[in-house]
Amino acid sequence: MATKPRAKASAGAGKSRYGRPVRPKAGSGVPVMAVVAGAIVVVLTIAMIVLIVYLQRPQPGPATVSGIPCDQLEHTQVHYHTGLQILYYGTPTEMRDNTGIQLDSAGNVKCYYWLHIHAAQKNIIHIESPASQTFTLGQFFAVANSWSNANGYGPIKLDKSHVATFTLQPGDTIVTYVDLGDGKGPTVFNGDPSTIPLKSHEVITVEIVKAGDKPTTPPAFSFPSGL
Repeated sequence: MATKPRAKASAGAGKSRYGRPVRPKAGSGVPVMAVVAGAIVVVLTIAMIVLIVYLQRPQPGPATVSGIPCDQLEHTQVHYHTGLQILYYGTPTEMRDNTGIQLDSAGNVKCYYWLHIHAAQKNIIHIESPASQTFTLGQFFAVANSWSNANGYGPIKLDKSHVATFTLQPGDTIVTYVDLGDGKGPTVFNGDPSTIPLKSHEVITVEIVKAGDKPTTPPAFSFPSGL
């Protein structure tokens, strides 16, 4: 008598109390590790896509300085040249090569500020802009200072205490000459040199004079053929 109920219990395995089949619980047969591995793959894929998009985004160029941007191409609508001479205690010095021209790590040009100096043409400011406007020596030094600092060369200033990379010592003075190329030769400029407008074939000489010394006559300056 005891075996019959056990037989019925065995025969009824897998069915509900009403005789209907019992379905296994959903997901009970999916390995947990497979789910975790799949989630990791999805996350890594999304992360790689985000990284690729981030790396391929347009990189911001050098900042606009004193209203002068750094463009990828040299402009030809307005193109002329101004000579710049810096004298320190009577000794001529040169502006750094490629001032105002931003290069990449391979030495390729990334952009040109509208006011710049080419390495092959020492101390000649190229004024190249898309429209005619008046630029000043102060704007060129603003570009030069920003460019120099951005490239790790240090400040290049033009104010009461500095000329290019030089700092005036006690008693030193600044004397500025402007030669407009009109046959009159260098003429002393008594105002703020940063306000001097840049003109075609003009030569500007800024000299730091040592205390007790007399200013030096600006050396001759000539523009290469074709400029």
